[in-house]
Amino acid sequence: MATQASSTDPRIAVTIGFAASENGAGVAYAEIVSPKGERTWRVPFSVHRAPALLEREVGYDAVAAVGARLLAAGCRRVELRIADDRLMEDLAQRRELPAALALRYVRLGCLLNRFESARVVDGGDVAAGLTARARAEVALASVA
Repeated sequence: MATQASSTDPRIAVTIGFAASENGAGVAYAEIVSPKGERTWRVPFSVHRAPALLEREVGYDAVAAVGARLLAAGCRRVELRIADDRLMEDLAQRRELPAALALRYVRLGCLLNRFESARVVDGGDVAAGLTARARAEVALASVA
Protein backbone atom coordinates (compact mmCIF):
# COMPACT_ATOMS: atom_id res chain seq x y z
CA MET A 1 0.00 0.00 0.00
CA ALA A 2 2.79 2.47 0.82
CA THR A 3 4.80 4.03 -1.97
CA GLN A 4 7.06 7.04 -2.25
CA ALA A 5 5.40 10.39 -2.90
CA SER A 6 6.54 12.10 -6.07
CA SER A 7 7.18 15.82 -6.34
CA THR A 8 4.37 16.16 -8.89
CA ASP A 9 1.83 14.34 -6.71
CA PRO A 10 2.73 14.88 -3.07
CA ARG A 11 1.24 12.86 -0.26
CA ILE A 12 -1.34 14.68 1.85
CA ALA A 13 -0.70 14.44 5.60
CA VAL A 14 -3.91 13.87 7.54
CA THR A 15 -3.74 13.71 11.32
CA ILE A 16 -6.89 12.22 12.83
CA GLY A 17 -8.32 12.26 16.34
CA PHE A 18 -11.63 10.60 17.18
CA ALA A 19 -14.10 9.56 19.85
CA ALA A 20 -17.62 8.15 20.11
CA SER A 21 -20.31 8.05 22.76
CA GLU A 22 -21.70 4.85 24.21
CA ASN A 23 -24.71 5.20 21.89
CA GLY A 24 -22.41 5.31 18.84
CA ALA A 25 -22.43 9.01 17.91
CA GLY A 26 -18.86 9.73 16.88
CA VAL A 27 -16.79 12.65 15.72
CA ALA A 28 -13.39 12.72 14.07
CA TYR A 29 -11.18 15.74 13.59
CA ALA A 30 -8.83 15.63 10.63
CA GLU A 31 -6.02 18.15 10.35
CA ILE A 32 -5.01 18.20 6.71
CA VAL A 33 -1.72 19.53 5.36
CA SER A 34 -1.42 19.66 1.58
CA PRO A 35 0.24 21.84 -1.05
CA LYS A 36 -2.99 23.86 -1.06
CA GLY A 37 -2.59 24.74 2.62
CA GLU A 38 -3.83 23.56 5.97
CA ARG A 39 -7.38 22.99 7.17
CA THR A 40 -9.28 21.02 9.77
CA TRP A 41 -12.35 18.94 9.05
CA ARG A 42 -14.93 17.84 11.58
CA VAL A 43 -16.27 14.48 10.37
CA PRO A 44 -19.26 12.99 12.20
CA PHE A 45 -19.71 9.22 12.03
CA SER A 46 -21.71 6.53 13.70
CA VAL A 47 -20.46 3.26 15.10
CA HIS A 48 -22.20 0.17 16.38
CA ARG A 49 -20.57 -0.15 19.80
CA ALA A 50 -19.36 -3.49 21.07
CA PRO A 51 -18.13 -3.22 24.69
CA ALA A 52 -15.98 -6.34 24.38
CA LEU A 53 -13.85 -4.60 21.74
CA LEU A 54 -12.68 -1.95 24.24
CA GLU A 55 -13.31 0.90 21.76
CA ARG A 56 -11.27 -0.66 18.93
CA GLU A 57 -14.33 -0.39 16.67
CA VAL A 58 -14.32 3.39 17.06
CA GLY A 59 -10.93 3.75 15.38
CA TYR A 60 -11.89 1.62 12.42
CA ASP A 61 -15.10 3.52 11.76
CA ALA A 62 -13.53 6.95 12.35
CA VAL A 63 -10.64 6.34 9.96
CA ALA A 64 -13.07 4.93 7.38
CA ALA A 65 -15.27 8.04 7.66
CA VAL A 66 -12.33 10.39 7.17
CA GLY A 67 -10.94 8.22 4.37
CA ALA A 68 -14.26 8.27 2.52
CA ARG A 69 -14.38 12.05 2.77
CA LEU A 70 -10.81 12.34 1.49
CA LEU A 71 -11.64 10.15 -1.50
CA ALA A 72 -14.76 12.21 -2.22
CA ALA A 73 -12.57 15.34 -2.17
CA GLY A 74 -10.29 13.79 -4.79
CA CYS A 75 -7.31 12.97 -2.58
CA ARG A 76 -5.22 10.15 -4.05
CA ARG A 77 -2.04 9.91 -1.92
CA VAL A 78 -2.44 10.14 1.84
CA GLU A 79 -0.59 9.52 5.05
CA LEU A 80 -3.11 9.01 7.85
CA ARG A 81 -1.65 9.83 11.25
CA ILE A 82 -3.50 8.42 14.25
CA ALA A 83 -3.03 7.82 17.98
CA ASP A 84 -4.28 4.22 18.00
CA ASP A 85 -1.47 1.68 18.29
CA ARG A 86 -3.80 -1.33 18.05
CA LEU A 87 -5.32 -0.16 14.76
CA MET A 88 -1.88 0.57 13.28
CA GLU A 89 -0.69 -2.89 14.34
CA ASP A 90 -3.83 -4.56 12.95
CA LEU A 91 -3.22 -2.98 9.55
CA ALA A 92 0.54 -3.53 9.50
CA GLN A 93 0.66 -7.09 10.82
CA ARG A 94 -2.51 -8.53 9.29
CA ARG A 95 -3.00 -10.47 12.48
CA GLU A 96 -6.01 -12.45 13.61
CA LEU A 97 -8.79 -10.19 14.90
CA PRO A 98 -11.87 -10.68 17.02
CA ALA A 99 -14.78 -11.72 14.80
CA ALA A 100 -16.59 -8.46 15.59
CA LEU A 101 -13.73 -6.51 13.93
CA ALA A 102 -13.23 -8.71 10.87
CA LEU A 103 -15.76 -6.98 8.62
CA ARG A 104 -14.55 -3.53 9.72
CA TYR A 105 -10.99 -4.58 8.91
CA VAL A 106 -11.99 -5.70 5.41
CA ARG A 107 -14.03 -2.55 4.76
CA LEU A 108 -11.23 -0.27 5.94
CA GLY A 109 -8.66 -2.19 3.89
CA CYS A 110 -10.82 -1.92 0.78
CA LEU A 111 -11.26 1.80 1.34
CA LEU A 112 -7.51 2.36 1.82
CA ASN A 113 -6.84 0.37 -1.36
CA ARG A 114 -8.94 2.87 -3.32
CA PHE A 115 -6.19 5.45 -2.81
CA GLU A 116 -3.24 5.46 -5.17
CA SER A 117 -1.11 5.37 -2.04
CA ALA A 118 -2.15 5.26 1.61
CA ARG A 119 -0.34 4.53 4.80
CA VAL A 120 -1.35 4.70 8.45
CA VAL A 121 1.29 5.89 10.90
CA ASP A 122 1.67 7.18 14.44
CA GLY A 123 0.24 10.68 14.74
CA GLY A 124 2.04 11.59 17.95
CA ASP A 125 1.04 14.57 20.03
CA VAL A 126 -1.03 16.20 17.28
CA ALA A 127 -3.28 13.14 16.93
CA ALA A 128 -3.51 12.85 20.70
CA GLY A 129 -4.60 16.49 20.90
CA LEU A 130 -7.25 16.00 18.23
CA THR A 131 -8.45 12.90 20.07
CA ALA A 132 -8.75 14.93 23.29
CA ARG A 133 -10.78 17.53 21.38
CA ALA A 134 -13.10 14.84 20.00
CA ARG A 135 -13.50 13.23 23.45
CA ALA A 136 -14.38 16.59 24.98
CA GLU A 137 -17.01 17.21 22.32
CA VAL A 138 -18.53 13.75 22.83
CA ALA A 139 -18.55 14.21 26.61
CA LEU A 140 -20.25 17.60 26.34
CA ALA A 141 -22.86 16.26 23.95
CA SER A 142 -23.67 13.39 26.29
CA VAL A 143 -24.47 15.71 29.22
CA ALA A 144 -26.43 18.21 27.14
